[in-house]
Amino acid sequence: MIRPWLVALRELRTYLQDKADLSYSLLLPIVTFALMYGAFGGQDVFHATAHVVNEDKPGTYSTLLLERLEALDNLDVKLISPEEAERKLARSDLLMVLFIPQGFSQRLAAREPARLILRQRGNGGQEGQIVASLIRAEVERINQEFQVRTQVVSRLAGRGIPPEVIETTVEKFLNREREHPIVGITEETVGSRPDLVSQYLPGIVTMYVLFAITLTSRAIVEERRRGTLERLMTTRLSVGELFMGKFLANISRGFVQTLVLLALSYAVFQLFTPLSFLQSLVVALLFAMTGSALGLVIASVARSEDAATWIAVFFTMAMVMFSGTFFPISPGSVLYILSKLSVNTYANSALRTLITQGGSLADAGLELGVMAGVTVVALVVSRILFRVMPGGR
Repeated sequence: MIRPWLVALRELRTYLQDKADLSYSLLLPIVTFALMYGAFGGQDVFHATAHVVNEDKPGTYSTLLLERLEALDNLDVKLISPEEAERKLARSDLLMVLFIPQGFSQRLAAREPARLILRQRGNGGQEGQIVASLIRAEVERINQEFQVRTQVVSRLAGRGIPPEVIETTVEKFLNREREHPIVGITEETVGSRPDLVSQYLPGIVTMYVLFAITLTSRAIVEERRRGTLERLMTTRLSVGELFMGKFLANISRGFVQTLVLLALSYAVFQLFTPLSFLQSLVVALLFAMTGSALGLVIASVARSEDAATWIAVFFTMAMVMFSGTFFPISPGSVLYILSKLSVNTYANSALRTLITQGGSLADAGLELGVMAGVTVVALVVSRILFRVMPGGR
């Protein structure tokens, strides 16, 4: 039983010494992770820029409004001139601009109604509508605070309390309310995590692992063409031991890629608990076994290195597309039926159960059983094909 492990160790040592192959296998997951981080790292928080024309200079209340808007974590404020605003609105370079008219602060100081102008092109676009809602919410808060001050001053009129004392006291209580509101909001996610990383990470993991492992079939075909396999058979190594050694070696390659992606996701995106991370590694190991067995099937039927490459690429892309890795599949559709034929479907489902739904391995029993069954069937089929194909043993 030790000989297959020695073959696998030899294959792994060769793999680690091949800088080109090692770079492809290990750097590719890291590059993919970097792209995921750049594309999805901030997707759970909206962030935009509010373009403002401030004609109320100097203005106490316009300055207060701009300070409040700049204090929002998901909003930046950029001041532009009236001419630039009109020009960019006309060209659709901007879809929404806030205009603070001249005399805005003066009217408020005189207890007179004052208006801001949200000038937009069309409906302002989705981002513009969100920015407008943030501006309206902040204006409403300032308006409520303004009304509180006015009412307090009117109620305490004639009691001999200095106006500056009233203003200081009211401001103290308003600041306390901003920092510790009486009514707060707590967000709780029910069911799947909404962030894009947790949705797409399983598909990215399975796609690269399956692609890398099936491409190892090219190396096996090359060894057979060069006679390397035949020379190994002149030793005390049996066909079954050689076959199992190749299987174990391919598993190690696929599992290393998976480990890199999952570990980076664990460290940066905090997608896992320690338990769910270990359970995800179990799913990844089983999928690496499935991919290794499928790679042996490809190596059994391919007669040349190019044929092995094209079969592996076509097979991987078909499994990715049929499984709906990066887009939802409607239940009852033809593609939904075809997705049941893709091993990626079950691997993705198992990883999503652990990552996005907070489940356990017990909740993914069907998926794990299917992958184990595909592994066994593929191993049997590949061994038979190795024997019956021309030059096989």
